[in-house]
This record gives sequence, C-alpha cells and structure tokens, in this order.
Amino acid sequence: MKQVDYIVVGIGLAGVSFCEMLKANKKSFMVFDNRSQLSSTVAGGLYNPVVLKRFTPVWKCKEQLELALPMYKHLEEAFGVTLDYKIPVYRKFASLEEQNDWFTASDKPVLSEYLSSKIIKNTNICVDAPFGFGEVLETGRIDVKVLVDTYRGALLEQNLLLEDLFDYDELSIVNNEIKYNEINAKHIVFCEGFGIKENPFFNYLPLNPAKGELLTIYAPELKINYVLKAGVFLIPLGDDRYVVGATYEWKNLTNATSEAAKEELTEKLKKIIHCPFTVVGQVAGVRPTVKDRRPLVGRHFNFKNMFVLNGLGTRGVMIGPYVAKELYNYIENQKPLDVEIDIKRFD
Repeated sequence: MKQVDYIVVGIGLAGVSFCEMLKANKKSFMVFDNRSQLSSTVAGGLYNPVVLKRFTPVWKCKEQLELALPMYKHLEEAFGVTLDYKIPVYRKFASLEEQNDWFTASDKPVLSEYLSSKIIKNTNICVDAPFGFGEVLETGRIDVKVLVDTYRGALLEQNLLLEDLFDYDELSIVNNEIKYNEINAKHIVFCEGFGIKENPFFNYLPLNPAKGELLTIYAPELKINYVLKAGVFLIPLGDDRYVVGATYEWKNLTNATSEAAKEELTEKLKKIIHCPFTVVGQVAGVRPTVKDRRPLVGRHFNFKNMFVLNGLGTRGVMIGPYVAKELYNYIENQKPLDVEIDIKRFD
C-alpha cells in the first residue's frame, strides 16, 4: 500500500500548477493521467493581461503574472528547456474611434503599465492595418505542449505518474482517508478539464465545454515578429511558421479536427494578411470554460478531502498557478477561497 498526501487526477495546466505547489511545500503525491484531455497541449499559450475586445484588464492579472512567470522560469531551469517566449501583442485598430478608445484605456491606472500609449504604424505590405496597432506590454507565449510533455516525462521517471484511466468506482473514503487501489491519500484533487463531465463527484458543476481548433501555417513572405490580434490571433513560431486561432464549437465536442474550422480560420486570415500561405498543421481540443469566466475551485459539498481545480478557460497559462496556490492555501492553511472562484457560488 502506497501512502501519499495527495492524488492528482489530470496533468494539464491545472495539474502541473498544483503539483508545483505540492513540490514547493514538500508534499508527496501521485498523478493519474491518460492523455484523454488535450485542451492544454493544443492551447496557443499566450499570456496577455488585457481583454482586447473591450480594452479592460484581465481579472487579477497582476497577481496572476507575479506567480506564473516565476513558475515557468523555474521549470525552464529545472528541465533545461525553453518555455517562455517574450513577444509583444499588437492589437489591430479597425477605425480612428478604436484608436481613441485605446488612448483612453491606456490612461487608466489599472492599464497604464500594460498598454503602450503610442500608435504603431503598419509598414508590412502583407498586413492589412491602415489604422495601425496598439501594443500590449508584459506579454508572451508559453510553449504548453513542451511544458506538459516534459513534466509528464519527469513524473514518469520519478514513478509519480500512472498513465491509466481513473476509475471512479475504485475510489472510496475510509476513516477520512482516500483509498484508490493500492494508494492511500489524505486528499484528492481533480484537474480533469472537460473530463469532469464524467466525474460523478463534480459533474454537477456548470462547465461549458468549447471545442477550439488551431492552424499552423507556413508564410515565408509575412515576416512579423509580434502576435497579431485582429479577429483571430497570429502567433510567430519561427522559421516562417505561425499559429492561427482559434475557433469556438459548442456541439461537436471531440478532439478531431474539422474542415469547417480550417475554412473558417483560413477565410478570417485572408482578411488580415495578403501573402501566400500554406496550412501545415491543425489541432483540436475541448476547453473547460465557465459561464461567469471564473475557474471552478473548491471542496466537495459532502466529502471534505475531495477537491476540484478546473475551468481555466482560454487563459490557463496565466491563471493556473494563481488558482493552484489559492486551492493549496485553502486545503493546508484554511485560508478562505476568493468567492469569485469558489464552487460554492453554484450551490
């Protein structure tokens, strides 16, 4: 019988972030993950502190970045890989009115450190942007696939990961202790993403799964070194390759790519850039989103050592470490959860 402090189910961005909290606090754990959920590994990986549709700050963006960026730097050093690619985000302006709205937003104290007050003129003949761009500061891209794959590999080497489908019927609680096959644990944390819909303990939570698809294109004439946000986003990967995304599909919730999504992204892209490009890759995954755009964090209403960490949505690289710390402090230090993320809001 193996005794650990925690069982963690799922090793996407939420699971990685929580495992890092456990390691930092010298807690023992065992992870279950069978790669059935792909939302983290097909994510664009952008961290951006501004909601660019409305020119407003992302919820708790400062606190999120202060936790997330040091965590990724630590993992880069620990694993000898590059995860954090510093790159500016340019928001294309559709009109003079949008330029004025940008100037107004950049004067606000909560946004002044994230929005440049300068209008950047477009000098690239391949990009359609007659009104120029606004630059978002403190932005970048985390290579989520490298992160998750590297982290999984390290867990496997340390015998801390079981690549099995988690069988809820095998889970029992005896004398306030979690028992699962040959493992005993003080606590269990479910970080399953869309997989929560199959979880009999937390499937009542209002998770709204949204399938997203991304394209990778090869465009040798484009030559941009910034993330372009203009309806879709365009992220440089180097070697004239770019990620284009993303779609939102609420019905066909599979990890299979579709021709319809490819056509949608291709048509939107043609309205932004005017140069030849070739689609060289396409991926799909189901995002765990929540109607109120806040994560699902907290304790089961009946089982006091059973917890959930889910619903990171489209900003998982930023919010994952923040909510992982919130949950850890809630469990170990009895610190109340922020009411905006506590699943009690759905009781």
